[in-house]
Amino acid sequence: MHAIDKLLKLGSHSKLLFGSSRKTRIVSGSAFFLAVCAFGAAGVAPMAPDAADLPVKSITQDLMLPSLPEQIAALEPATQNYMSEDKVRPGDTLATLLNRLGISDDAAAAFIKTDRTAHGILQLKPGKLVQAQTAGNGSLQWLSTTVVDGRDNPVKNIVIKRDGQSFKAFESPANIEKRVEMRSGTIKSSLFAATDAAQIPDTIATQIVNMFATNIDFASDLRRGDRFNVVYETFWQGGEYVRTGRILAAEFRNGNATYQSVWFDEPSSRQGGGYYGFDGKSLKKAFLKSPLEFSRISSGFSMRLHPISGLWKQHKGVDFAATIGTPIHASGDGVIDFIGGQKGYGNAVVIKHWSNYSTAYAHMSRFAAGLRKGSKVSQGEIIGYVGMTGWATGPHLHYEFRVNNEPRDPLSVDVPNAQPLAGAELQRFRIVANDMTHRFALLTPQDKNMELASK
Repeated sequence: MHAIDKLLKLGSHSKLLFGSSRKTRIVSGSAFFLAVCAFGAAGVAPMAPDAADLPVKSITQDLMLPSLPEQIAALEPATQNYMSEDKVRPGDTLATLLNRLGISDDAAAAFIKTDRTAHGILQLKPGKLVQAQTAGNGSLQWLSTTVVDGRDNPVKNIVIKRDGQSFKAFESPANIEKRVEMRSGTIKSSLFAATDAAQIPDTIATQIVNMFATNIDFASDLRRGDRFNVVYETFWQGGEYVRTGRILAAEFRNGNATYQSVWFDEPSSRQGGGYYGFDGKSLKKAFLKSPLEFSRISSGFSMRLHPISGLWKQHKGVDFAATIGTPIHASGDGVIDFIGGQKGYGNAVVIKHWSNYSTAYAHMSRFAAGLRKGSKVSQGEIIGYVGMTGWATGPHLHYEFRVNNEPRDPLSVDVPNAQPLAGAELQRFRIVANDMTHRFALLTPQDKNMELASK
């Protein structure tokens, strides 16, 4: 009622709100009457029934669900394939490798064992990456890996692929990326210990030995604190290391002497190029300082008491102590002038070089296969193996250097190098040498373990 009183009071003041014309007053009165009626009706509406009093009706409907296996399979996603990769570990068998790759496929294992191409998987070295794809039940879809196959055709991929209910294997060219890496190290005990500490591959360490073998005897000339820098190639595929290449430049500080070497491509050369000093002079000397890579001198070029005859006489060569079977390398290019047994020398080889030079190698256990008188040999080529045949009290190599058939001390004889570069070739070489000089400058003692990779 309080609300109605307010409306009546509002009506008494309608003149103030709507004006004084008769028409306006009629409309105002009608509106007032309707508002009162509406308010009154709202005030007297009955209460809504309680929800508990409402009727409840249950509705049941059958749903069609797939019941057959084929119908259920049709609703599932397509068969999933799974990718996996792992590296070969020491002692791995084919079974253990396939198991780690999630492959459970007897037919695939049998194929790898019998197929000539696929069998290459069994020759993988530890650390080699293998990738595979399998179905959900472990059956092999495909398997791939990279192998190294010589320097002329160094890298290839072996792929094994499912073909229906059988398999096929094929080789494909590898997509190889070449990188240039730079390392440096310091000698504390041996070269290989230093290269291991600098994370330099053994193949590169061996190249360092071969590169400076005419200047440094790595068995006796190394000193603690000697330093080296090296720039070399590595080859990669898909981010995986495949193999090393050749040394592009190296520097070795042996005592007070520093030796440097730069590889220079020469299309006309049999080897495709050669190593030179930074002045453009060839580093290839006519003869190696030692026919053995690692050995010690047990007897020099001097007077001595002969160990068998007991007589005091001139020792006309240098004896290099080494274990039986150590490879012996030709110290220079030449032709085999003698090969066979020779009294106190035992199994011996004599190589005639250019002009009046010759070298002799004695007490061998055996000769390299295929050598005979007249055979051509190259510097560094293996011609035989250390033994103790003939007049020898222990395994060693007796090495002689002869000029006009007269023995000379091989450790002190002076022999010339090959011809230096000149003209346009020298100009092209200087561009290469300047780049390597810059790289060596980056390999400071503070950054000796630094590695840069670039194209």
